[in-house]
Amino acid sequence: MSTQNPRALLRSLFDAAIAAAQPALCLPKFLPEPPRGRLVVIGAGKASAAMARVFEDHWPGPLSGAVVTRYGYRVPCRRIEILEAAHPVPDEAGLAASRRILGAVAGLTADDTVVCLVSGGGSALLTLPLDGISLADKQAVNRELLRSGANICEMNTVRRHLSAIKGGRLAAACHPARVVTLLISDVPGDNPIDIASGPTVPDPTTCADALALVKRYGMNLPASAMEALESGRGESVKPGDPRLARAETHLITTPQIALEAAADAARAAGVTPYILGDAIEGEARDAGKVLAGLARQVATRGQPFAAPCVLLSGGETTVTLRGQGRGGRNVEFLLSLGIALDGLPGVHALAGDTDGVDGVEEIAGAYLAPDSLKRAWERGIRPKDALADNDGHGFFGALGDAIVTGPTLTNVNDFRAILIDGGAP
Repeated sequence: MSTQNPRALLRSLFDAAIAAAQPALCLPKFLPEPPRGRLVVIGAGKASAAMARVFEDHWPGPLSGAVVTRYGYRVPCRRIEILEAAHPVPDEAGLAASRRILGAVAGLTADDTVVCLVSGGGSALLTLPLDGISLADKQAVNRELLRSGANICEMNTVRRHLSAIKGGRLAAACHPARVVTLLISDVPGDNPIDIASGPTVPDPTTCADALALVKRYGMNLPASAMEALESGRGESVKPGDPRLARAETHLITTPQIALEAAADAARAAGVTPYILGDAIEGEARDAGKVLAGLARQVATRGQPFAAPCVLLSGGETTVTLRGQGRGGRNVEFLLSLGIALDGLPGVHALAGDTDGVDGVEEIAGAYLAPDSLKRAWERGIRPKDALADNDGHGFFGALGDAIVTGPTLTNVNDFRAILIDGGAP
Protein backbone atom coordinates (compact mmCIF):
# COMPACT_ATOMS: atom_id res chain seq x y z
CA MET A 1 0.00 0.00 0.00
CA SER A 2 2.87 2.37 0.59
CA THR A 3 3.37 2.71 -3.15
CA GLN A 4 -0.29 3.44 -3.85
CA ASN A 5 -1.71 6.90 -4.34
CA PRO A 6 -4.84 6.66 -2.15
CA ARG A 7 -6.67 9.45 -3.93
CA ALA A 8 -6.00 7.98 -7.38
CA LEU A 9 -6.92 4.49 -6.21
CA LEU A 10 -10.25 5.61 -4.75
CA ARG A 11 -11.06 7.61 -7.87
CA SER A 12 -10.32 4.54 -10.02
CA LEU A 13 -12.84 2.53 -7.99
CA PHE A 14 -15.48 5.24 -8.43
CA ASP A 15 -14.79 5.33 -12.16
CA ALA A 16 -15.06 1.53 -12.37
CA ALA A 17 -18.47 1.63 -10.68
CA ILE A 18 -19.72 4.26 -13.14
CA ALA A 19 -18.31 2.40 -16.14
CA ALA A 20 -20.08 -0.82 -15.14
CA ALA A 21 -23.43 0.99 -15.22
CA GLN A 22 -23.10 2.50 -18.68
CA PRO A 23 -26.08 1.70 -20.95
CA ALA A 24 -23.77 0.63 -23.78
CA LEU A 25 -22.53 -2.22 -21.60
CA CYS A 26 -25.77 -3.45 -20.07
CA LEU A 27 -28.69 -2.57 -22.38
CA PRO A 28 -28.16 -4.42 -25.71
CA LYS A 29 -28.88 -7.91 -24.35
CA PHE A 30 -32.35 -6.79 -23.21
CA LEU A 31 -33.72 -5.74 -26.60
CA PRO A 32 -37.17 -7.29 -27.22
CA GLU A 33 -38.09 -9.21 -30.35
CA PRO A 34 -39.47 -7.04 -33.17
CA PRO A 35 -43.24 -6.52 -32.97
CA ARG A 36 -45.72 -7.09 -35.79
CA GLY A 37 -46.76 -3.46 -35.45
CA ARG A 38 -44.96 -0.30 -34.31
CA LEU A 39 -42.00 0.01 -31.92
CA VAL A 40 -42.22 3.16 -29.76
CA VAL A 41 -39.44 4.16 -27.38
CA ILE A 42 -40.21 6.40 -24.39
CA GLY A 43 -38.41 7.06 -21.14
CA ALA A 44 -37.30 9.35 -18.36
CA GLY A 45 -34.24 9.77 -16.18
CA LYS A 46 -30.68 10.99 -16.11
CA ALA A 47 -29.57 7.99 -18.21
CA SER A 48 -32.56 7.94 -20.56
CA ALA A 49 -30.90 9.77 -23.47
CA ALA A 50 -27.83 7.55 -23.31
CA MET A 51 -30.10 4.52 -23.13
CA ALA A 52 -32.08 5.77 -26.12
CA ARG A 53 -28.91 6.18 -28.18
CA VAL A 54 -27.75 2.64 -27.38
CA PHE A 55 -31.19 1.22 -28.17
CA GLU A 56 -31.33 3.11 -31.46
CA ASP A 57 -27.84 1.93 -32.42
CA HIS A 58 -28.76 -1.72 -31.83
CA TRP A 59 -32.34 -1.82 -33.13
CA PRO A 60 -32.50 -3.15 -36.71
CA GLY A 61 -35.99 -1.96 -37.66
CA PRO A 62 -38.08 1.22 -37.65
CA LEU A 63 -38.88 3.01 -34.40
CA SER A 64 -40.04 6.35 -33.03
CA GLY A 65 -40.53 7.97 -29.66
CA ALA A 66 -39.36 10.51 -27.10
CA VAL A 67 -37.48 10.50 -23.80
CA VAL A 68 -36.79 13.21 -21.23
CA THR A 69 -33.50 13.69 -19.41
CA ARG A 70 -31.84 16.27 -17.17
CA TYR A 71 -30.51 19.50 -18.65
CA GLY A 72 -26.98 18.82 -19.90
CA TYR A 73 -27.51 15.05 -20.22
CA ARG A 74 -28.64 15.11 -23.87
CA VAL A 75 -27.19 12.47 -26.18
CA PRO A 76 -28.05 13.02 -29.87
CA CYS A 77 -30.34 10.45 -31.49
CA ARG A 78 -31.60 10.18 -35.05
CA ARG A 79 -35.12 8.82 -34.56
CA ILE A 80 -35.88 9.26 -30.86
CA GLU A 81 -36.68 12.79 -29.73
CA ILE A 82 -34.52 13.88 -26.78
CA LEU A 83 -36.19 16.33 -24.41
CA GLU A 84 -34.58 18.07 -21.44
CA ALA A 85 -36.05 19.31 -18.17
CA ALA A 86 -35.12 20.30 -14.62
CA HIS A 87 -34.06 18.07 -11.75
CA PRO A 88 -34.61 17.75 -8.78
CA VAL A 89 -37.40 20.35 -8.80
CA PRO A 90 -39.62 20.00 -11.93
CA ASP A 91 -40.23 22.79 -14.42
CA GLU A 92 -42.47 23.65 -17.39
CA ALA A 93 -40.20 21.72 -19.74
CA GLY A 94 -40.81 18.54 -17.74
CA LEU A 95 -44.54 19.14 -17.95
CA ALA A 96 -44.37 19.55 -21.72
CA ALA A 97 -42.12 16.49 -22.07
CA SER A 98 -44.56 14.34 -20.10
CA ARG A 99 -47.41 15.37 -22.37
CA ARG A 100 -45.26 14.67 -25.43
CA ILE A 101 -44.47 11.17 -24.13
CA LEU A 102 -48.12 10.43 -23.43
CA GLY A 103 -48.90 11.61 -26.96
CA ALA A 104 -46.30 9.22 -28.37
CA VAL A 105 -48.17 6.20 -26.96
CA ALA A 106 -51.70 7.28 -27.83
CA GLY A 107 -53.77 5.05 -30.11
CA LEU A 108 -51.57 1.95 -30.00
CA THR A 109 -52.79 -1.55 -30.84
CA ALA A 110 -52.10 -5.03 -29.48
CA ASP A 111 -49.56 -5.53 -32.29
CA ASP A 112 -47.42 -2.62 -31.06
CA THR A 113 -44.61 -2.65 -28.49
CA VAL A 114 -43.54 0.20 -26.23
CA VAL A 115 -40.04 0.16 -24.76
CA CYS A 116 -39.76 2.40 -21.71
CA LEU A 117 -36.23 3.40 -20.66
CA VAL A 118 -36.27 4.38 -17.00
CA SER A 119 -33.49 5.54 -14.69
CA GLY A 120 -32.97 7.63 -11.60
CA GLY A 121 -34.20 11.21 -11.75
CA GLY A 122 -37.34 10.27 -13.64
CA SER A 123 -39.60 11.28 -10.76
CA ALA A 124 -38.83 14.97 -11.24
CA LEU A 125 -38.32 14.83 -15.02
CA LEU A 126 -41.56 12.97 -15.80
CA THR A 127 -43.88 15.41 -14.09
CA LEU A 128 -47.58 15.68 -14.86
CA PRO A 129 -49.69 16.60 -11.82
CA LEU A 130 -53.22 15.38 -11.30
CA ASP A 131 -55.98 17.72 -12.43
CA GLY A 132 -56.35 20.53 -9.91
CA ILE A 133 -52.67 20.47 -8.90
CA SER A 134 -50.60 23.19 -10.55
CA LEU A 135 -46.94 22.97 -11.51
CA ALA A 136 -46.19 25.48 -8.74
CA ASP A 137 -47.95 23.17 -6.29
CA LYS A 138 -45.94 20.19 -7.55
CA GLN A 139 -42.71 22.18 -7.20
CA ALA A 140 -43.66 23.01 -3.62
CA VAL A 141 -44.33 19.33 -2.96
CA ASN A 142 -40.90 18.36 -4.30
CA ARG A 143 -39.12 20.97 -2.20
CA GLU A 144 -40.98 19.79 0.88
CA LEU A 145 -40.07 16.18 0.16
CA LEU A 146 -36.40 17.03 -0.32
CA ARG A 147 -36.16 18.88 3.00
CA SER A 148 -38.28 16.42 5.00
CA GLY A 149 -35.72 13.71 5.75
CA ALA A 150 -37.95 11.03 4.18
CA ASN A 151 -36.11 8.29 2.30
CA ILE A 152 -36.44 7.90 -1.45
CA CYS A 153 -39.07 5.13 -1.24
CA GLU A 154 -41.20 7.25 1.06
CA MET A 155 -40.84 10.33 -1.13
CA ASN A 156 -41.89 8.35 -4.19
CA THR A 157 -44.96 6.98 -2.39
CA VAL A 158 -46.19 10.55 -2.03
CA ARG A 159 -45.23 11.47 -5.61
CA ARG A 160 -47.10 8.53 -7.15
CA HIS A 161 -50.38 9.67 -5.64
CA LEU A 162 -50.12 13.23 -6.94
CA SER A 163 -49.23 12.31 -10.52
CA ALA A 164 -51.17 11.74 -13.72
CA ILE A 165 -48.34 9.67 -15.23
CA LYS A 166 -46.52 7.77 -12.44
CA GLY A 167 -47.68 4.79 -10.38
CA GLY A 168 -48.49 2.63 -13.42
CA ARG A 169 -50.45 5.32 -15.26
CA LEU A 170 -48.00 5.53 -18.18
CA ALA A 171 -48.26 1.79 -18.86
CA ALA A 172 -52.05 2.02 -18.62
CA ALA A 173 -51.95 4.73 -21.30
CA CYS A 174 -50.07 2.30 -23.60
CA HIS A 175 -52.80 -0.38 -23.39
CA PRO A 176 -53.37 -2.65 -25.33
CA ALA A 177 -49.75 -2.58 -26.56
CA ARG A 178 -47.02 -4.69 -25.00
CA VAL A 179 -44.84 -2.63 -22.62
CA VAL A 180 -41.20 -3.57 -21.96
CA THR A 181 -39.53 -1.44 -19.30
CA LEU A 182 -35.74 -1.46 -19.03
CA LEU A 183 -34.59 -0.11 -15.67
CA ILE A 184 -31.33 1.26 -14.30
CA SER A 185 -31.86 1.13 -10.56
CA ASP A 186 -30.89 4.02 -8.31
CA VAL A 187 -32.90 2.97 -5.26
CA PRO A 188 -32.13 0.75 -2.27
CA GLY A 189 -33.71 -2.64 -2.83
CA ASP A 190 -34.09 -2.16 -6.60
CA ASN A 191 -37.90 -2.16 -6.38
CA PRO A 192 -39.24 -1.04 -9.80
CA ILE A 193 -42.06 0.94 -8.15
CA ASP A 194 -39.46 3.28 -6.63
CA ILE A 195 -37.37 3.87 -9.77
CA ALA A 196 -38.73 7.14 -11.22
CA SER A 197 -41.84 6.49 -9.08
CA GLY A 198 -42.86 3.48 -11.17
CA PRO A 199 -44.58 4.94 -14.25
CA THR A 200 -45.06 1.51 -15.86
CA VAL A 201 -45.53 -0.84 -12.91
CA PRO A 202 -48.51 -1.42 -10.60
CA ASP A 203 -48.45 0.36 -7.26
CA PRO A 204 -49.50 -1.54 -4.10
CA THR A 205 -49.35 1.60 -1.93
CA THR A 206 -52.34 3.87 -1.36
CA CYS A 207 -53.33 7.48 -0.79
CA ALA A 208 -53.68 6.56 2.89
CA ASP A 209 -50.03 5.44 2.91
CA ALA A 210 -48.98 8.74 1.36
CA LEU A 211 -51.02 10.71 3.91
CA ALA A 212 -49.41 8.80 6.78
CA LEU A 213 -45.97 9.80 5.49
CA VAL A 214 -47.01 13.44 5.16
CA LYS A 215 -48.07 13.42 8.81
CA ARG A 216 -45.05 11.42 10.01
CA TYR A 217 -42.57 13.92 8.58
CA GLY A 218 -44.64 17.02 9.26
CA MET A 219 -44.77 17.98 5.57
CA ASN A 220 -46.58 21.19 4.71
CA LEU A 221 -48.13 20.33 1.34
CA PRO A 222 -50.30 22.67 -0.77
CA ALA A 223 -54.06 22.40 -0.22
CA SER A 224 -54.58 20.91 -3.69
CA ALA A 225 -52.16 18.06 -2.93
CA MET A 226 -53.78 17.35 0.42
CA GLU A 227 -57.23 17.27 -1.23
CA ALA A 228 -56.04 14.70 -3.79
CA LEU A 229 -54.72 12.45 -1.03
CA GLU A 230 -57.57 12.90 1.42
CA SER A 231 -60.29 12.37 -1.20
CA GLY A 232 -58.57 9.29 -2.65
CA ARG A 233 -58.71 10.64 -6.19
CA GLY A 234 -54.94 10.32 -6.43
CA GLU A 235 -55.14 6.53 -6.24
CA SER A 236 -52.64 4.84 -8.54
CA VAL A 237 -52.90 1.75 -10.79
CA LYS A 238 -53.01 -1.38 -8.64
CA PRO A 239 -51.65 -4.93 -9.09
CA GLY A 240 -54.01 -7.03 -11.19
CA ASP A 241 -55.21 -4.12 -13.33
CA PRO A 242 -55.90 -5.62 -16.79
CA ARG A 243 -54.32 -2.63 -18.53
CA LEU A 244 -50.94 -3.78 -17.21
CA ALA A 245 -51.35 -7.44 -18.13
CA ARG A 246 -48.80 -7.12 -20.97
CA ALA A 247 -46.29 -5.00 -19.03
CA GLU A 248 -42.92 -6.51 -18.12
CA THR A 249 -39.83 -5.07 -16.42
CA HIS A 250 -36.12 -5.86 -16.58
CA LEU A 251 -33.41 -4.51 -14.31
CA ILE A 252 -30.46 -4.01 -16.64
CA THR A 253 -27.99 -2.74 -14.02
CA THR A 254 -28.03 -2.05 -10.29
CA PRO A 255 -25.95 -0.52 -7.48
CA GLN A 256 -24.75 -4.00 -6.53
CA ILE A 257 -23.32 -4.57 -10.01
CA ALA A 258 -21.46 -1.25 -9.77
CA LEU A 259 -20.04 -2.11 -6.34
CA GLU A 260 -18.87 -5.49 -7.63
CA ALA A 261 -17.05 -3.74 -10.48
CA ALA A 262 -15.33 -1.46 -7.96
CA ALA A 263 -14.40 -4.51 -5.89
CA ASP A 264 -12.82 -6.12 -8.95
CA ALA A 265 -10.80 -2.95 -9.57
CA ALA A 266 -9.61 -2.95 -5.95
CA ARG A 267 -8.43 -6.55 -6.20
CA ALA A 268 -6.58 -5.71 -9.40
CA ALA A 269 -4.78 -2.96 -7.44
CA GLY A 270 -3.83 -5.39 -4.70
CA VAL A 271 -6.34 -4.23 -2.09
CA THR A 272 -8.94 -6.53 -0.53
CA PRO A 273 -12.48 -5.15 -0.91
CA TYR A 274 -15.44 -5.68 1.39
CA ILE A 275 -18.93 -4.72 0.21
CA LEU A 276 -20.88 -3.62 3.28
CA GLY A 277 -24.21 -3.21 1.49
CA ASP A 278 -25.83 -1.73 -1.60
CA ALA A 279 -28.88 -0.29 0.20
CA ILE A 280 -27.60 1.75 3.15
CA GLU A 281 -30.08 4.45 4.12
CA GLY A 282 -30.67 6.87 6.99
CA GLU A 283 -29.25 10.29 7.80
CA ALA A 284 -25.99 10.88 5.93
CA ARG A 285 -24.24 12.24 9.02
CA ASP A 286 -25.30 9.19 11.06
CA ALA A 287 -23.98 6.83 8.38
CA GLY A 288 -20.70 8.76 8.52
CA LYS A 289 -20.38 8.17 12.27
CA VAL A 290 -21.18 4.46 12.01
CA LEU A 291 -18.74 3.78 9.18
CA ALA A 292 -16.07 5.84 10.97
CA GLY A 293 -16.42 3.50 13.95
CA LEU A 294 -16.01 0.48 11.69
CA ALA A 295 -13.00 2.00 9.91
CA ARG A 296 -11.36 2.79 13.25
CA GLN A 297 -11.82 -0.79 14.45
CA VAL A 298 -10.22 -2.11 11.27
CA ALA A 299 -7.35 0.36 11.43
CA THR A 300 -6.53 -0.09 15.12
CA ARG A 301 -7.71 -3.63 15.94
CA GLY A 302 -7.68 -5.50 12.64
CA GLN A 303 -11.35 -6.37 13.19
CA PRO A 304 -13.58 -7.44 11.54
CA PHE A 305 -11.23 -7.11 8.57
CA ALA A 306 -7.48 -6.91 8.24
CA ALA A 307 -5.88 -3.89 6.60
CA PRO A 308 -5.03 -3.03 3.91
CA CYS A 309 -8.60 -3.12 2.66
CA VAL A 310 -11.33 -0.94 1.20
CA LEU A 311 -14.89 -0.79 2.55
CA LEU A 312 -17.44 -0.28 -0.23
CA SER A 313 -21.10 0.65 0.13
CA GLY A 314 -24.01 2.09 -1.80
CA GLY A 315 -27.61 3.09 -1.23
CA GLU A 316 -29.16 6.49 -0.69
CA THR A 317 -28.85 8.40 2.54
CA THR A 318 -30.87 11.50 3.36
CA VAL A 319 -30.15 14.98 4.67
CA THR A 320 -32.57 16.81 6.92
CA LEU A 321 -31.77 20.43 6.10
CA ARG A 322 -31.00 22.59 9.09
CA GLY A 323 -28.48 25.06 7.69
CA GLN A 324 -27.95 27.26 4.66
CA GLY A 325 -24.98 25.43 3.10
CA ARG A 326 -24.43 23.84 -0.32
CA GLY A 327 -24.01 20.22 0.70
CA GLY A 328 -25.42 17.05 -0.84
CA ARG A 329 -25.82 13.76 0.98
CA ASN A 330 -22.44 12.34 -0.10
CA VAL A 331 -20.37 15.28 1.07
CA GLU A 332 -22.44 15.44 4.26
CA PHE A 333 -21.60 11.78 4.87
CA LEU A 334 -17.93 12.41 4.14
CA LEU A 335 -17.67 15.46 6.40
CA SER A 336 -19.33 13.55 9.26
CA LEU A 337 -16.97 10.63 8.64
CA GLY A 338 -13.97 12.94 8.76
CA ILE A 339 -15.05 14.58 12.01
CA ALA A 340 -15.58 11.19 13.64
CA LEU A 341 -12.21 9.85 12.41
CA ASP A 342 -10.49 13.04 13.66
CA GLY A 343 -7.42 12.66 11.47
CA LEU A 344 -6.90 8.93 12.08
CA PRO A 345 -3.74 8.02 10.11
CA GLY A 346 -4.00 5.69 7.16
CA VAL A 347 -7.71 6.18 6.45
CA HIS A 348 -8.82 7.82 3.20
CA ALA A 349 -12.32 7.98 1.72
CA LEU A 350 -14.32 9.00 -1.31
CA ALA A 351 -18.08 9.47 -1.58
CA GLY A 352 -19.98 10.50 -4.67
CA ASP A 353 -23.20 10.20 -6.60
CA THR A 354 -22.79 8.03 -9.68
CA ASP A 355 -24.88 10.45 -11.74
CA GLY A 356 -22.30 13.20 -11.19
CA VAL A 357 -24.62 15.45 -9.14
CA ASP A 358 -24.61 15.40 -5.34
CA GLY A 359 -27.59 17.44 -4.20
CA VAL A 360 -28.24 20.25 -6.66
CA GLU A 361 -24.59 21.05 -7.44
CA GLU A 362 -22.75 19.91 -10.56
CA ILE A 363 -20.30 18.19 -8.20
CA ALA A 364 -20.30 14.42 -7.79
CA GLY A 365 -18.77 14.26 -4.32
CA ALA A 366 -15.42 14.64 -2.60
CA TYR A 367 -12.25 13.04 -1.28
CA LEU A 368 -11.27 12.85 2.41
CA ALA A 369 -7.69 12.46 3.62
CA PRO A 370 -6.28 12.05 7.15
CA ASP A 371 -5.15 15.70 7.06
CA SER A 372 -8.42 17.16 5.70
CA LEU A 373 -9.54 18.56 9.07
CA LYS A 374 -6.08 20.00 9.77
CA ARG A 375 -6.03 21.78 6.39
CA ALA A 376 -9.51 23.15 7.06
CA TRP A 377 -8.54 24.58 10.44
CA GLU A 378 -5.48 26.21 8.84
CA ARG A 379 -7.87 28.01 6.49
CA GLY A 380 -10.10 29.15 9.33
CA ILE A 381 -12.83 26.62 8.48
CA ARG A 382 -14.46 24.84 11.40
CA PRO A 383 -15.54 21.34 10.30
CA LYS A 384 -18.34 20.98 12.86
CA ASP A 385 -19.74 24.39 11.89
CA ALA A 386 -19.69 23.35 8.22
CA LEU A 387 -21.60 20.16 9.08
CA ALA A 388 -24.13 22.06 11.18
CA ASP A 389 -24.73 24.34 8.18
CA ASN A 390 -25.07 21.39 5.73
CA ASP A 391 -22.11 22.86 3.83
CA GLY A 392 -20.16 19.83 2.68
CA HIS A 393 -19.58 21.24 -0.80
CA GLY A 394 -18.25 24.48 0.64
CA PHE A 395 -15.94 22.57 2.98
CA PHE A 396 -14.37 20.22 0.43
CA GLY A 397 -14.37 22.84 -2.31
CA ALA A 398 -12.23 25.12 -0.15
CA LEU A 399 -9.73 22.27 0.30
CA GLY A 400 -9.59 21.52 -3.42
CA ASP A 401 -10.98 18.06 -2.79
CA ALA A 402 -14.29 18.25 -4.66
CA ILE A 403 -14.81 15.62 -7.37
CA VAL A 404 -16.35 16.81 -10.63
CA THR A 405 -17.16 14.19 -13.26
CA GLY A 406 -19.60 16.03 -15.51
CA PRO A 407 -22.67 14.11 -16.72
CA THR A 408 -21.96 10.39 -16.28
CA LEU A 409 -25.04 9.36 -18.34
CA THR A 410 -26.01 6.75 -15.78
CA ASN A 411 -27.27 6.61 -12.19
CA VAL A 412 -26.86 3.71 -9.77
CA ASN A 413 -27.07 5.79 -6.62
CA ASP A 414 -24.39 6.70 -4.11
CA PHE A 415 -20.89 5.25 -3.99
CA ARG A 416 -18.78 5.22 -0.85
CA ALA A 417 -15.26 3.81 -0.45
CA ILE A 418 -13.13 3.92 2.70
CA LEU A 419 -9.51 2.86 2.18
CA ILE A 420 -7.61 1.64 5.26
CA ASP A 421 -3.92 1.06 4.69
CA GLY A 422 -2.97 -0.29 8.11
CA GLY A 423 -0.89 2.74 9.03
CA ALA A 424 -2.84 3.65 12.18
CA PRO A 425 -1.18 2.98 15.56
